[in-house]
Amino acid sequence: MRSINQQLIAERLNLSPATVSRSLANHPAISADTRDKVKQLAAEMGYRTNPTRSVRRSRQSKPITVGVLIGVPAANVALATFPFVLQGIREHAEIEHVAVDICYQEPAALHPDAKRLPVFRHIRNGDWRGLILIYPFPEAAVDMIARKISTVAVSESYAHPFVDTIDTDDFAGIREMVHRLAAAGHRRIGYIAWRYPVGGHWSIRRFGGYVDGLFSLGLEFNPAWAHNVHKAAPNLDQAAIADVVAKQIREEGVTAWVCAADHQAYQLIQDLQARGLRVPADCSVTGFDGLEPPAKLPRVTSMRVPNEEIGTSAVARLLGRVMHPDSPRRKILVEGHPVEGETIAPPPRR
Repeated sequence: MRSINQQLIAERLNLSPATVSRSLANHPAISADTRDKVKQLAAEMGYRTNPTRSVRRSRQSKPITVGVLIGVPAANVALATFPFVLQGIREHAEIEHVAVDICYQEPAALHPDAKRLPVFRHIRNGDWRGLILIYPFPEAAVDMIARKISTVAVSESYAHPFVDTIDTDDFAGIREMVHRLAAAGHRRIGYIAWRYPVGGHWSIRRFGGYVDGLFSLGLEFNPAWAHNVHKAAPNLDQAAIADVVAKQIREEGVTAWVCAADHQAYQLIQDLQARGLRVPADCSVTGFDGLEPPAKLPRVTSMRVPNEEIGTSAVARLLGRVMHPDSPRRKILVEGHPVEGETIAPPPRR
């Protein structure tokens, strides 16, 4: 007896297997009438999905290409994490016999009306079977992309019900930084973030880890010590942040600062030096990412993000989404590891 599967349902309804699969997943690109017909026949035939089935492509599998869209200009690689994510993507794609096509895109320029952008051309021409997004992009553009092609996001979450996320456990990592500062004797600890034109949900999640760390230790939380977090607060640039932080160090006794990312921490250290404050002698600073320090700056105490593993997981999840588009949306968190830096010391005696 022939097994009951999506191919059989497709033959009975004279539909493509992809249409059947997306209908069973309530994909918005399929009409409501078609979805209802597929689900009704599937129920009558006793069809059951198996979304957790593993995916392993053999060398005899038909070649496929997936796209990788990176939300920065190609030349902007200073203190960036995406090269490490790409390394993991390439390594796992080779194992799975998948070709990778990489595109760089200014995030703010990606919107549904920009039809001539390379990413939309590749999707329209059927060049890619799936797409990995690295860094944040506008929700409206991601929603349109996910309606056309299987999509996995790295380091950002989206509202679309079929966009999986691969990210680091930044909440727990920032909480760890707060605990390390407290163990060194700090009681007044601030938080610093930068504002970005698109996205930035990760910064708010890290702020949540900062608040959790303070409350779990019974330390003071002062909203005035958290910069560029509240939506209604003024947007401070790097110079303005350094001015306010220097003042709060000298006048309010804030002795430690948790930065949302390493590139922010290194900029702060440099800016404080220009204002006559030394790290960690005058204040302690932590970051997040585990990047190599710029020349002549101390290595920041941080959490190293296993970006290669994130890239590997992104490819694996994308293939799962391509093969089983009806599977539940997943958010996979990869745990970071502490980096012992040179930017934490006991608070200065006053």
